[in-house]
Amino acid sequence: MIYTPPQNIAKRDKSKEYVFLAGSIEMGKALDWQSDMAQYFLEMGIGSFNPRRKDWNSSWTQEFENPQFYQQVNWELDALEKADHILLYLVPETMSPISLMELGLHASNKNLYVVCPNGFWRKGNVDIVCNKYNIPLFESLDEFKKHFHEKIRRQTS
Repeated sequence: MIYTPPQNIAKRDKSKEYVFLAGSIEMGKALDWQSDMAQYFLEMGIGSFNPRRKDWNSSWTQEFENPQFYQQVNWELDALEKADHILLYLVPETMSPISLMELGLHASNKNLYVVCPNGFWRKGNVDIVCNKYNIPLFESLDEFKKHFHEKIRRQTS
């Protein structure tokens, strides 16, 4: 199952694993990589929490008092906490300040995976954080998929 905001993730099948698809969106600067990865995980029998909101309206003010924005941010925070795995992808053409915040919030999470290709404006910082906290770091989504597929295969063997 693929959950997107504002779907109720409390109703998910808790016997399945879920991945939160953290990373670059940046108001349309990043291609919709989340949909491709959600499909990839679905084919593996793993659910996902995709923060890309289908009915997002760029005119919504990003303020605490805005009910849609408040709901979105809380949905993401809840999904991050409930995820079995977090995939954080930093697209080089973006700045992704919220994604960098998520990296800091979840650096000690043992199920965090980071994809940070060359060209991301703060790659050096990301590399150092990943090294310090032993976070698996990949140059591409394909490299991540190979690693993750192998990890899942080992767990089910």
